[in-house]
Amino acid sequence: MAALHTRMAMWGAAGAGAGIAAHMAFGDTDVLAGVLRYGTQPLGQVFLRLLQMLVVPLAFSALALGVAEVGDIRRFGRIGLRTLVYTVLVSLVAVLIGLALVNLLRPGDGIDPIAREKLMAGLSERAAAYTQGKPPPSGFDLLLMIVPTNPIEAVANGNLLAWMFFSLFIGVGLLLVDTPNTQRFKETLTGLHEITMRLLSAVLRLAPYGVAALLFTLTAQLGIDVLLPLGKYVGVVLLALGLHQFGVYSLCVWFLGGMRPLDFFRNVQEAMLTAFSTASSNATLPTALRVAEEKLKLPAPIARFVLTIGATANQNGTALFEGVTVLFLAQFFGKDLALGQQFTVLVVCVLAGIGTAGVPAGSLPVIAMILKMVDVPVEGIGVILGVDRFLDMCRTTLNVTGDLAAAVVVSRGQTDALPEVAEEPRT
Repeated sequence: MAALHTRMAMWGAAGAGAGIAAHMAFGDTDVLAGVLRYGTQPLGQVFLRLLQMLVVPLAFSALALGVAEVGDIRRFGRIGLRTLVYTVLVSLVAVLIGLALVNLLRPGDGIDPIAREKLMAGLSERAAAYTQGKPPPSGFDLLLMIVPTNPIEAVANGNLLAWMFFSLFIGVGLLLVDTPNTQRFKETLTGLHEITMRLLSAVLRLAPYGVAALLFTLTAQLGIDVLLPLGKYVGVVLLALGLHQFGVYSLCVWFLGGMRPLDFFRNVQEAMLTAFSTASSNATLPTALRVAEEKLKLPAPIARFVLTIGATANQNGTALFEGVTVLFLAQFFGKDLALGQQFTVLVVCVLAGIGTAGVPAGSLPVIAMILKMVDVPVEGIGVILGVDRFLDMCRTTLNVTGDLAAAVVVSRGQTDALPEVAEEPRT
């Protein structure tokens, strides 16, 4: 059987082609409307709902473990703090680059307003619920929304930003309290994460059919007009990834790490190629560890610490991609996000960069979550699924390069190595 990404591409192309043909042949007829309403729309919805169902346990386990795996603060001291501060700041820069380019180049524009209205009408009640909701909070209200009085109530009301804050807070607590009970709780979190990841893998097996249904629905309603913004979107993502890869990382390793950028990129080529081919930070970890120690000549304990944590918690490319995708889909649906909404996207993407799974398509549940938070129809994710695998390969390359750049920066000036990290590389 062909690989999953190959089947996704094939079924996506078939769904898009069939949708365009149906749009040309049947247009606005009741026959096509019935096929969409009772056929492809429900199929696409089932796939999206399965993804969204896994968001809460995935975010909780991944974010809490992402912080807790830094280790005992008293043991690792300034190394752990330096790694976390660097990760957050560089992720912030990555998302800002993506948001700036989307606002400047506006890849989601270009859809005919009449066609867009038809699309929104096709989404029916779900689209109406998103577009007629209350405006999101901003300023001080946004700050209060982030810190929940009741995290369970917050997540039940769709305030997943508060849930992510709570998850991070639990991770900090696990850092501060090291007892047999907390170790057992960490094991429970690890089990929850493993279960959720296994279920996510099972859901993604349905992705080819979900992609086909979603793309058929979109192209049947919009025709070939949907393809032009999609091409612009891919171009903006690649431009943003390139600027961060060769601009921000070059400055980081040069000024903060004391290494020439040309030497750095020459030495990490093997890890970059592995990341591009596997689209998985976790699968690339063994190669990245070897490159860090043998090619970059970094202290082994520090390299192991930073790269092992980075495989989950330093997802700059993923954070950038999620921000670009959300703003693109907002433009696609004719919805200009206010500054407060874009700030919400910025915060969630930076936090999600810590907890997004380092596996192929691990960002899809997070994107669905953010779309819901900013009142953009979640069905829009079908627009990008057909090209997601290629972009996944590109952003994973950025993620792995970022982990190695972080190891260079953190290693600078550390004459006394960390104790060995007794954690096996993930596969």
